[in-house]
Amino acid sequence: MAEENDNSCDKFDNDACKPDKMFTLKKWNAVALWSWDVECDTCAICRVQVMDACLRCQAESKKDSLGRQDCVVVWGDCNHSFHHCCMALWVKQNNRCPLCQQEWSIQRMGK
Repeated sequence: MAEENDNSCDKFDNDACKPDKMFTLKKWNAVALWSWDVECDTCAICRVQVMDACLRCQAESKKDSLGRQDCVVVWGDCNHSFHHCCMALWVKQNNRCPLCQQEWSIQRMGK
């Protein structure tokens, strides 16, 4: 005696096996965050965030050609970052990183 298959899903009708959608995505807003690839985002010399102008540049209102504060960030081989203005004064008295005391050597400069 052959048994009948009561299941409404068969091998040839895949649409009948799919469940109804639980939800439909109507709108999606992507949000992204970024940060500097540094151990600390604050200049240890002037205590101002590296992304902002140092105290000297703020006081002297130094601006670049686009009207932004012109204060360049400098990274050492130790991966610590400082404002170039701050580090230039520091190196005149002590050629070591203020945080880890390694000999100061510039790895890269940028904004």
